[in-house]
Amino acid sequence: MATAVAALGPVKDVELPDGVIRYHATGAGPPIVFVHGIIANADVWRGVVARLRDRYRCITPDWPLGGHVQPMRPGTDFTLFGLADLVRRTIAALDLTAPALVGNDTGGAICQAVAARHPEAIGSLVLTPSDAFDNFLPWPIRHLQLFGRTPVGLKVLAETLRLRPVQRLPIAFGLLTRRPIPADIMASYTGPLRDHPEIRRDFARLVRAISPAFTREAAEGLRTFPHPALIAWARQNFFPLAHGERLAGLISDARLRVIEDSGPFVTEDQPEHTAALIEEFLREAAPR
Repeated sequence: MATAVAALGPVKDVELPDGVIRYHATGAGPPIVFVHGIIANADVWRGVVARLRDRYRCITPDWPLGGHVQPMRPGTDFTLFGLADLVRRTIAALDLTAPALVGNDTGGAICQAVAARHPEAIGSLVLTPSDAFDNFLPWPIRHLQLFGRTPVGLKVLAETLRLRPVQRLPIAFGLLTRRPIPADIMASYTGPLRDHPEIRRDFARLVRAISPAFTREAAEGLRTFPHPALIAWARQNFFPLAHGERLAGLISDARLRVIEDSGPFVTEDQPEHTAALIEEFLREAAPR
């Protein structure tokens, strides 16, 4: 079960046609919805939310990307645009008005798809290092599409991720952070795949649906995104800085900020700086 990190607030559920989305909510003020990546959950955002909850209502769902504990129903659309529609419907079900949408990793690709297809659902966009263009999935973890297609392969993958030395390998989480992720957080990311066959089923459907054709289409759709955007990227090769620069160039009202001394998971390596950039951006982007 996902770690109940105090900074994220109490756990709640919202019922959708696809199944139950479990989420945390904390704080008061303009809403922010956070979207994590694969084999992760809301805990990714704990350091950022801790620094924003005094001024914003922070909504951090456990999206069905492998680190979730509530399986989706048969027929759920796990393509990039299907997941974008899931985010849109979650925003509507929670009765949120023009929230800021913040994404990282695969969640950043989902946010791009939301911005491209459903710009009316959000008020602004924040992208930290994410899948984009032809980089979906990045080459060091493309083996997930092989191992993740079968129950046996996925069970083997999940069991190996139990081991701390394996977690720091380039083919696992090793390229995502400069510093090791705490053991309890890693357990919350990897435990659901290991412990629940239904979650492995969801993840297998997800990896079979991954295609850079979707990220290319989402990026093209950003050309007409009508709201402000922040691209807060790190200098690393997993999600190249050049992709952050390209994304910023596609959106008419976008600003690029570079986060130093960080891997792609800026929320793990530089949560304070990441939160400060988000707060500065939202303050500047707020309607006058």
